[in-house]
Amino acid sequence: AASMSVVEHVREMASAGLHSNVRLLSGLLLTMSGNNPELFSPSQKYQLLVYHADSLFHDKEYRNAVSKYTMALQQKKALSKTSKVRPSTGNATSAPQSQCLPSEIEVKYKMAECYTMLKQDKDAIAVLDGIPSRQRTPKINMMLANLYKKAGQERSSVTSYKEVLRQCPLALDAILGLLSLSVKGAEVASMTINIIQSIPNLDWLSVWIKAYAFVHTGDNTRAINTICSLEKKSLLRDNVDLLGSLADLYFRAGDNKNSILKFEQAQMLDPYLIKGMDVYGYLLAREGRLEDVENLGCRLFNISDQHAEPWVVSGCHSFYSKRYSRALYLGAKAIQLNSNSVQALLLKGAALRNMGRVQEAIIHFREAIRLAPCRLDCYEGLIECYLASNSIREAMVMANNVYKTLGANAQTLTLLATVCLEDPVTQEKAKTLLDKALTQRPDYIKAVVKKAELLSREQKYEDGIALLRNALANQSDCVLHRILGDFLVAVNEYQEAMDQYSIALSLDPNDQKSLEGMQKMEKEESPTDATQEEDVDDMEGSGEEGDLEGSDSEAAQWADQEQWFGMQ
Repeated sequence: AASMSVVEHVREMASAGLHSNVRLLSGLLLTMSGNNPELFSPSQKYQLLVYHADSLFHDKEYRNAVSKYTMALQQKKALSKTSKVRPSTGNATSAPQSQCLPSEIEVKYKMAECYTMLKQDKDAIAVLDGIPSRQRTPKINMMLANLYKKAGQERSSVTSYKEVLRQCPLALDAILGLLSLSVKGAEVASMTINIIQSIPNLDWLSVWIKAYAFVHTGDNTRAINTICSLEKKSLLRDNVDLLGSLADLYFRAGDNKNSILKFEQAQMLDPYLIKGMDVYGYLLAREGRLEDVENLGCRLFNISDQHAEPWVVSGCHSFYSKRYSRALYLGAKAIQLNSNSVQALLLKGAALRNMGRVQEAIIHFREAIRLAPCRLDCYEGLIECYLASNSIREAMVMANNVYKTLGANAQTLTLLATVCLEDPVTQEKAKTLLDKALTQRPDYIKAVVKKAELLSREQKYEDGIALLRNALANQSDCVLHRILGDFLVAVNEYQEAMDQYSIALSLDPNDQKSLEGMQKMEKEESPTDATQEEDVDDMEGSGEEGDLEGSDSEAAQWADQEQWFGMQ
């Protein structure tokens, strides 16, 4: 009995991490067992199946692994039945062996991992749900909490996250999970208070929890202030996660300049940073910095092509180069890699919208809103879809809802005004809302653009020029310079209009409308009234519209891939 059994050799190799060797040997032994059922005891069969399944899991053959794990659990059932009936058959090694059996709970966790990799979340939940709550380890509770959250079962999710915190009070991601399910910051903090008081240098944790509570209630201003106060603490200075959160918050608050600065800072500190780089790429693309976007995409693909971010960044490059079918394909690939990627959903939604597939686009924006109910840009995307399909009423309902849920700030006021501008009845209301927004934030670009649009309709060019000069006093923005150019043309200030178009084009060389403005002026030094009218009507602030350009052959080429990536 001194020599090791062959099953023990398999176990030794498994714990030594020799997966490919385990896979070959256990495969052969299982065949022997099938041909002679008496060869191995039930407990040995159980072990062989588990080690074999583990090696399949390691080779990413999840469906095969699940079937072997399932067989292992059936074997375990038979084992527990027989072990009650007959005592061990006199051989001394079988007693310690039961201690070495792979844990059944670990097997179920592995099964759930397989199911999530196979995108069968319901099955994953079912397996983990079957484990009595007393026997659930922290990682099982964490996985369950995430799965429940994704499935929209919020109460079960909260219960599981709380269970993780009870077991591990410093599980910060579980804390974020609770905050994202609108559990109050104070309640979450109370679950960690003992540990904060008993360990030195953790006094920042309660502030950290407070900061992310603000993030998840959509209070961007207070979230920014709180994280800045953490960032200033010498011990947490230059933390990449905090800088990334800060960049994201500036972005949500519509402060793109500061957002880009913080992303650059984070990237300098950690050249392998992936998280948040999709938002960074989107911002660069919006600013017309397409070469930077291309470089960022290449860098990210070098770091990992298994994350959504590089695909989204590359997709933003395509989108802003008006290659919508390619952007669509890249967005779909990103969603396939990470179904929670809000940025990928927004990219794919915008591409579908610009290709005229508005109903499909709406589905994507709704899903983005479900995942990020505090992000204004998700609602903006949906509202643009409604306006594109002339559902002004639905757009109005949605804009009013956002205004109520996210509060009256410059961004929500402007969004509501944008919809009001589409309806002749609500022009006055739009004016009031925009003035309110500009009182709160005189430099908020979207509000300035919409207000200029209103003034041009009323042909109040002098007021418009004053508004734009004021907004451009402490910032430079392509769209504002271009619109100022349009207004100057309207009051016959050609030379200065030319200067403004040039500045706009130096900021974004791809800005089509500035080019058109310049060409019009070069054609006719003194435009007639008709062209003034047309010139002003044509003004649109977003710079994101445009029909599907790019040849049919390109569209066809991506269409093949579309089927391949199982897009809706």
